Amino acid sequence: MKTINRREFLGLGAVTAAAVAGQVFGETATTTSAPVIRRALSARDTVVLGKTGIKASRLAIGTGSKGGSVQRALGSEGMIKLLRHGFDEGVRWWDAADTYKSHPYVGEAIGQVPRDKLVITSKVWSHTRDHACRPPQDIRADIERFRRELKTDYIDVCLLHCLTDPAWREKMKPAMEVLSEAKQKGQIRAVGCSCHTIEALKAASEEPWIEVILARFNPYAVLMDVEKQDEVLKVAAVLEAAHRRGKAIYGMKIVGEGAFKGDQINESLRFALSKPFIDAFTIGFANQGELDDMIKRIQRVSSWA
Repeated sequence: MKTINRREFLGLGAVTAAAVAGQVFGETATTTSAPVIRRALSARDTVVLGKTGIKASRLAIGTGSKGGSVQRALGSEGMIKLLRHGFDEGVRWWDAADTYKSHPYVGEAIGQVPRDKLVITSKVWSHTRDHACRPPQDIRADIERFRRELKTDYIDVCLLHCLTDPAWREKMKPAMEVLSEAKQKGQIRAVGCSCHTIEALKAASEEPWIEVILARFNPYAVLMDVEKQDEVLKVAAVLEAAHRRGKAIYGMKIVGEGAFKGDQINESLRFALSKPFIDAFTIGFANQGELDDMIKRIQRVSSWA
């Protein structure tokens, strides 16, 4: 992974995705000049997630770094302290998933803060190894278990986790119906998916059922749906098209799951913050110091001229 210089960095925002990458699955970005950050942005800013009406902080605290092992290493008391500290600092979106095994910790923390001031995301594994949909009754049981583990009546955002198959829209219909059913019952407020291939991401951008997309996004193409830096704008084009369709977009791997250091973190943060189609992003932390540092960095880099 190379460090991009400031001229190269600004160029990623100044040139349209269409000009750099050509048409991407029929999608092109519409921005023709570098987006200008007109005011200092904050991790604590309230953002509205698409058409869902859900109001969340710009930064979410992730509980899945390296499969959740980083956060689980804190133990129950440590993770609860981290989440509570974030809440007190105005970071009031907590991002969990069944595969992270973080629900019990998050559930204990939920009980210590006003639930209506907090946004909770979880994710359900909906597919088998051969990309078939898991039985609907199993997914329905998962949602019930999630609510018990999280000690909450409802989950604000529930995602189909880690979609990779370009044809998932047809194959995952039973899972989508289960989540829609849970939404009608008030057990889920919004539905969506996380994607781990650009083909699956493109499908998500076009699927009317999707309200929220969790997408890997950074300027270095580290742990992303593309492998080369000059292909990052392909992802940007798809996400911008999805955002135009009213979908909320929040990013992950913003700092490469801890791979970025120093100026690389700053460059990646500013890259995400300068994109109007990125509503928010989730980052996992190993301690309160890392969270405090990220809150300060977001404020600082968004103030750059």
